[in-house]
Parts: sequence; structure tokens; C-alpha cells
Amino acid sequence: MSKKTASRSAKSTAANQRAFSSIVVDGIERAPSRGMLYATGFKKEDFKKSQVGVASTWSMVTPCNMHIDQLAVSVAQGITEAGGKAVVFNTITISDGISMGTEGMKYSLVSREVIADSIETVVGCQGFDGFVALGGCDKNMPGCVMAMGRLNRPSIFVYGGTILPGELSGCDVDLVNIFEAVGKNAAGKMTAEEVEQVAEVAVPGAGSCGGMYTANTMASAIEALGLSLPNSSAQAAISNDKTRDCEQAGTAVLHLIKRGIKPRDIMTREAFENAMTLVIALGGSTNAVMHLIAMAHSAGVKLTIDDWTRVGKRVPVLADLKPSGKYVMARLVEIGGTVPLMKQLLDEGLLNGDVMTVTGKTMRQNLKGAPPYPAGQEIVRSFDNPIKPTSHLVVFRGNLCPGGAVGKISGKEGLQFSGKAIVFEREEDALQGILTGKVKAGHVIIIRGEGPKGGPGMREMLSPTSAIMGKGLGKEVALITDGRFSGGSHGFVIGHVTPEAFDGGAIAVVKNGDLITIDAEKRAITLEISARDLDTRLRQWQQPKPNYRRGVLAKYAALVSSASEGAVTDLAL
Repeated sequence: MSKKTASRSAKSTAANQRAFSSIVVDGIERAPSRGMLYATGFKKEDFKKSQVGVASTWSMVTPCNMHIDQLAVSVAQGITEAGGKAVVFNTITISDGISMGTEGMKYSLVSREVIADSIETVVGCQGFDGFVALGGCDKNMPGCVMAMGRLNRPSIFVYGGTILPGELSGCDVDLVNIFEAVGKNAAGKMTAEEVEQVAEVAVPGAGSCGGMYTANTMASAIEALGLSLPNSSAQAAISNDKTRDCEQAGTAVLHLIKRGIKPRDIMTREAFENAMTLVIALGGSTNAVMHLIAMAHSAGVKLTIDDWTRVGKRVPVLADLKPSGKYVMARLVEIGGTVPLMKQLLDEGLLNGDVMTVTGKTMRQNLKGAPPYPAGQEIVRSFDNPIKPTSHLVVFRGNLCPGGAVGKISGKEGLQFSGKAIVFEREEDALQGILTGKVKAGHVIIIRGEGPKGGPGMREMLSPTSAIMGKGLGKEVALITDGRFSGGSHGFVIGHVTPEAFDGGAIAVVKNGDLITIDAEKRAITLEISARDLDTRLRQWQQPKPNYRRGVLAKYAALVSSASEGAVTDLAL
């Protein structure tokens, strides 16, 4: 190669590393843009560097995110040391745990869209050449990844990390223990003072809720998808490992920019199946079904609820983690995190090792030489002794949910349930029905009008499900809703019923006393009335008025797709 050709090639490579920022800051006509950036701390030499956004979800509204401002500093340091120019910006977060059971919880799923929209808006507007997104609470993570898929610029996700467990009477406790304590109080099994004792210690500091709830589920899924560095999903929020993870992500994003590796190179159908596989092996949250469909949509990958059934038939549940199991995420971190489990899944032929990841290497290369779990550990079981031989995430069909519904069936609550419906039009009424004894053994609790459009926002039913468990009704009742469940929910519970009540789904016309049969083996939910009677009820049904006519909830309700389609707001655009 001649010197002239080599020089031209070097200039071309440098230009590619500034494909977006150069449009914003290069040339005499962009002097005003440079002037604005000088005021923010840019130096003259910074305008020749790749500009990398750092999307921080820091907020003091929740312990899940209250440390992320410091993690963003570590990411920026890694970017700077690797020769890039870091620009930190913020997006919102809300707290599911605090708003749970209130009208405010309707904003939870909405916040996923707001986060994705805001990251897309800032990165697109500012001309960043790549970005690193940090998330802590449930909706942060899919929101960040949806922005990555939409923008398709070199980017990495960093998980804020799991909280350490609280301790009470020598046992690990977490947020869900508080919710269940409320139910125990209603059952006369715990005093108000004892409930407060749990509340005082269960959430001891920074980090996301400590079981295999939605935050840890989604962090693990994103790692298996290839969008975060190895074991990013399995580190304590306050730890040297998490600080290093942030610094290394800052370095790695520059590597992606140099090589031109973009999210859609990573977010393939095979990668999404890897994510689904790890979620199932870990016993993860029902929310993963909807979030992964939404994330795939952002990258132009067609994923459906039926793909969960197909993958679930071959993947066992191996991790004994809360809420259905015994251990918190911090205990999995102590024995090596997610990497040894992913290596086992790869060796068993359940993970695709040829997919690209943000390390610039394939999944197989990342996992080569990964150490096994220590001998004698009881958190992750072997393939010949699974907790459940097939997936706990069951997609149901039937005359009550022809468009699908999702349940978390661990097997501990049984595989079939038949009972008479007791109908509630909102979550708060159902909670009171459970706490006051209106709900009795043998009931199938119906909570409707809580779907993506009807709520709007698809609230999580952690308060009612925890009250059920606290009152000792976990095996005695079932719960069906067009809303969602927290990752902390367990018991015979089925959500995401589609079509939802607001759209005239069959759940809208269930009556008190109707017999309902749930069969997890046949993956069917049946409202035991004739097709003629069901048709008559549906023809007589009238759609209720929207709960909101102004603001973000009204806009969301007008745009949102069904739960089975990921509850996204840009499906029809």
C-alpha cells in the first residue's frame, strides 16, 4: 500500500468513527455548535474524537437507581481513557416497588416507552457516534435496549446491579417479603409492628430488587442477548466488580465504534432465543415475554409469544431463586454469576455460540474457559435434576384468551385449577377482597380493565398476589388478569390476557360464579360456558370510556399494541 493510499484509508477510518458527530461539529458553518460545546467543557482536541453518550437513569426516587450517577462517571472515565469524548445525560426512572398498588403504577410500563424515546431523542439530536446506557429498575433495561435497536449505533448496556439482601432472624429478606407480610397481617399471622420490622431491614441500600424478579431477569436476558459484558447482570450494585464493569464498557464501546459493530448485528433472532433460554433456566419473570418481544420489534426481528412455547419445551428451570425458589441474586453472584450457567447451556446445545456480542467476540469465544460453579452449591441444579424439566413461563390460549396469556407455573402450585370466578374491575378492589376474606379457597380471581389500553399501562399485581401468599391461599386460588405481574409474584397466576377487557376480550364478560378451568399442561384457559352464550355476552358488551383523555396516559392508550405484541407504541406506524 502506498503512503497516499494508507493516509486516505486512515482518514476514512477516522471519519467512520465520527460518522454522526462530524455532521454536528465539523466545518466553519458548525462553529456555533462548537461554541455551545466549549461551554460544557469540550476542548479543541475533543472535536476530533468519537463522541459517546452515557445515558444515565440516575434518580433518587428509588434505591434501584440512586447510585447510577457514580456508575455513569466510571463509564465516562473508561471512554475518556480509550480516546473518546464522553457526554453524560439523564433520562427518567419511576419506582414500581413504591407505586405498586396505586394509580401511579399505571405509569410504570409507560416509562419504558418514555425512556426509549428520550434516549433516542438525545442521541439522535446530539449526533453521538455511540452510547452506553445504564439501567437499574425494571423498565429502564428494555427501554434502553429498545433505543439501541432503533438507533442502531454502536452501544452497550450496563446493569446497575443487584441489591444485597436484608437480614431478619438470620434469613435473607427483600422487598417481596414486605408485601407478603401485609397479607400475613390480614390473616392474623403477623402484627403491624412485625410488618414494620420487615420493612425496616428488607431494602438495605442501592441496587435492584434482590430475587430473580424483573430487574435481574432483564439484566440476565440482555447479557445473553450479547448487549452487555460477561457477568454484567450478576454483580452487586455497590462493588468493585460493578465499577470495573462500567469502566470496561466505556472502553468496549470505542472498540465497537472502530469495528463498526452495531446493535442489529447482535440483536438477531438466534440471540433473542439465547436470551429466552437464560430467562427460563433462571426461572425469570413473566415480564420478560413482553419486553423481549418489544426489544426484538425495535431491531426489526419478529418474535412472538409462541416462540416462548417452542423454546420452553427444550429448556429446563435450573436456578432455585426467589420468588418461587429459595435464594436471592446476591447468592448467585457469590458462586460465579450467570457465566457458568451460560457455559453449561452452551455445552448442552441450548445456546447458540456463534452470535456476535459487544465484546467483539462471539458468545462461544466469551464463554471459552469459563469456570464451573463450585462443588456442593445448591443454587443452580444440574440438567439431570432440574427444578422443572420445561419452562415455567407458560403461554395459554383458549376462549378466555384467544390472543394469548402468560403464566408463571413453577409446578409447586399445581398444573391444573378449576374454580368459580370472583370478578373485580380494578386491582385495589381485588386487594381488599383478598385481605377482608371475600376471596375464598376455590375462587378464580378475575382482575380486568388493567390492560395496556384499559388501565391504561398494565399495572403489576404484586399487592394482590403477595396478599394471597401471605394469607396462605397460594395453592387454594388462581388469579387471571389483563394486567401484568411483578417478577416477585408467584402462585397460580396468569396475566397478559389478550384481547384485554377494554378491547372487548372475553375477560370483559366473565360473571361471578362462572366456572373457569386452567390447564398448564394443555396450555389452555377455558370459560366453561357455551360458544353461543359467550357470543351473546360479547354482542351485548359496551366499551367503557377511557380512564384518561389528556396527557401521557391518554397518548399511551391511543398508541399501544396488545400485550402479546409487546405493548409497543410504534407497531402500526
